[in-house]
Amino acid sequence: MSNPKEPVLLIQGVLAERFFDELKKRSTDQVFLMEGRPTLEAATRGCRQLLKRRITPTLISDNMAGVLFYKNLVKEVWMAYQDTDQEGAVCDSGALILGVLAKRHVIPVKLFPAQRKTSFLGRPEQLLCFQGTRLAPKGIKAYVPLVEWVPGKYISEIH
Repeated sequence: MSNPKEPVLLIQGVLAERFFDELKKRSTDQVFLMEGRPTLEAATRGCRQLLKRRITPTLISDNMAGVLFYKNLVKEVWMAYQDTDQEGAVCDSGALILGVLAKRHVIPVKLFPAQRKTSFLGRPEQLLCFQGTRLAPKGIKAYVPLVEWVPGKYISEIH
């Protein structure tokens, strides 16, 4: 799907495996999948689960989501959540900006349980290095949040 013409689903985070079974029942044949830096676990697990169900993933860098919204290529957003309450949800990092963009573009945001709970913060080397190679110069510090709070006003449904 190098140049999609119709809007498709956008998936963010490491969703529980049953999400992909439910997606297959909807006859969805292609989706955008965010990579999920710094660990890339979302890309690894998500692509594997989608391909297993013959759904074509188009992997995007996390910061590409804004362009997809701008070009009206997103019809629905699905995000992994760790915990919810009546005020909102704790989701994988990167979810808040998707909620804001989706609200601005009047696109539903649906939450699905995460595959597993993760730590609040990652290790600096997860951001300063890529596949074992250090990219940042020595002396650089890193702030690596792995989850963030998404207020309920940005959430359409919780599954």
